[in-house]
Order: sequence, then structure tokens, then C-alpha cells
Amino acid sequence: MRINEEIRAREVRVVADDGEQLGIMSGRDALNLALERHMDLVEIAPNAKPPVCRIMDYGKYRYEQQKRDKEARKKQKTFDVKEVKLRPGIEDHDFDVKFKNAVRFLEDGDKVKVTIMFRGRELSHPELGEVLLIKMAKKLEGLAVIERAAKLEGKNMIMIVAPKINK
Repeated sequence: MRINEEIRAREVRVVADDGEQLGIMSGRDALNLALERHMDLVEIAPNAKPPVCRIMDYGKYRYEQQKRDKEARKKQKTFDVKEVKLRPGIEDHDFDVKFKNAVRFLEDGDKVKVTIMFRGRELSHPELGEVLLIKMAKKLEGLAVIERAAKLEGKNMIMIVAPKINK
């Protein structure tokens, strides 16, 4: 946004701070009018013919804008990505513990990255990891949706699940 002397247009359409149309006038006259009222001339529609300028307190306007932006950021939901790491030869009890951790993360509203870590020759049997990820996905079915299906990346197989949004 351009304000005061930064406005280079010869003619501008001027709107008062209360919304009243003051008409089309030269840029210099509009600036003088704004200064008489102890306010700023702010270009709000630079692409219009002629550009539209408003007489307002620019400092107050910026403050209000920052306040609105801050409120919007507060209302925005941020997702953290929590990770649950498994190995292809994991025992049932250990799997259940990892499953409970994943459930807790999902209930807190976080996404869960389920990682199967392969070591050495385990990498020659990626289907074992896929079976574990499918088992985890089936158990989490009511709570989560699969955001990214199982995929082998280097020595790890990764699947990302996100909490289901209940409407």
C-alpha cells in the first residue's frame, strides 16, 4: 500500500474515513485535504481508473490489521507430526504398545508417521514391513485416515496417518 507522498497518480478518487465519497481530485489536493484532517492518504485500489484513495489514520489501520492477523493465526489448527518406529520382527505386545502411542497422538490431534526400520538383510523382505503397516492401518481405521500410503525410502518404510475429522 502506498501512502501520502508515495502516491504518484495525477488524479485520484477520494473516500473520507467515514466512507463518504469526496469525488475525483488531483493527488496533491487529496494529500492536502488529508493533512488538514491530520490523517494519511492511503491508496486502497491502485488498479482502478482513477486509483481510489482513502483518508484514514494509517497507524491505527495497520494496528487493526495486525490484530486481525494475530486472531486468524490463533484460530488456525497446526498439526504436529509424531513418529512411531517399528522393526520388521516386532513382537505382538511391543506392537500393541506402539499402537497405543499412535492412538494417543491421534487423539491429541497430531499426525502420526509410522516408520518400519530395516537393518542389514531385513531389507530384502520389504513385504514384512508392509504387512505391519497394513496391520497398523487396519487397527487405526476408525480413528485415522491414511494420508500417505506405505512407501520404501532408503532403509525405512514410511506411512503417514492423520486424525479423522468428525463432523
